Amino acid sequence: MGGRDEKRVALYRPVLILAFTIILAACGGGDAKQGDRAPPLVKAEAATMMDFADRIEAVGTARANEQVTLSAPVTERIVRLNFDDGGFVRRGQIVAVLRQAEQNAQLNEAAARQRETQQQLERVEQLKNRGFATRSDYDARVAAAAAARAQSQQVRSQIGDRVIRAPFSGWVSLRNISVGAMASQGTEIATISDLTAIKLDFTVPETMLAAIRPGLPIQARASAYPDRAFNGVIHTIDPVIDPNTRAVMVRARLANPDRALRPGMMLTVAIESAARTGLSVPELAVVGEGDNRFVFALDGNGRARRVPVRTGARAGGRIEVVEGLRPGQRVVTEGIVKVSDGMQVRVAGARGGAPDGRRGP
Repeated sequence: MGGRDEKRVALYRPVLILAFTIILAACGGGDAKQGDRAPPLVKAEAATMMDFADRIEAVGTARANEQVTLSAPVTERIVRLNFDDGGFVRRGQIVAVLRQAEQNAQLNEAAARQRETQQQLERVEQLKNRGFATRSDYDARVAAAAAARAQSQQVRSQIGDRVIRAPFSGWVSLRNISVGAMASQGTEIATISDLTAIKLDFTVPETMLAAIRPGLPIQARASAYPDRAFNGVIHTIDPVIDPNTRAVMVRARLANPDRALRPGMMLTVAIESAARTGLSVPELAVVGEGDNRFVFALDGNGRARRVPVRTGARAGGRIEVVEGLRPGQRVVTEGIVKVSDGMQVRVAGARGGAPDGRRGP
């Protein structure tokens, strides 16, 4: 029985192999049909013109338009303070007065001495005119009168030093000293800040020096006001570059009518220069490969062609195309991963999803 079964298997083996081959061929034909798929569906957009500008970004520190710390010029007791916390003072307004009783007494003495020497000078002058006084007596009285006047002026100056005035109009800092306190020479009495405008200092790399100039507009933002932009202009560029950082200090001025900006604030700065109109495409349309950039542009037969481009600035989700495209030329913006050079594509929005054969102008 065993030998007979083996002969039967040997007889049917060629038939089984043939049937298996036919089945494999049928499966292969099915795969071929599946491989004949429709072109991938993509989105495309025409290259259009828009405004661009080179953009420099930096971080700066706000400073008052004018700011001064008033200190006691001498060691003396404070007898009067004429300002409140955060109050406004005008130019020339008295801010503080130091005790000056001793100087007032000295002034009275000096004034009396000045009157006496002046009277003596007048008497000697009359005698000299009548020939009863010598020239040397007259000169001595003139010198004595001048010394008395100088002494009076000196005492008046000492009294003036004890009256502290605002050198310009502005807002006063918080008061940290009280009437009756003994102020040593150099003791801080008040800080006055002119906040009608703000000086904004920031650094720019020396490589960007050619792109900035006085009068160039800037835009600054503070974290305290995230939805507000503060506009100003570059006022001064430091003539010296820091040899350690290879950067130059730039000072801009910003109007501050509502005093929203305060000295010491950190602001981000944006500078736009070299304004121009250029060809643009969506940023998603540009593919990077090392230092090279390219897009997939649609030709007249609905095929995607890989086109090398040279790009520039970015703005509003679009990127400047300096070379490689012409205005109106359509490029693939979505579905790029499904596309290769020369591949037939279907553009979303075209009739029936058929390949888009429209040419750019």
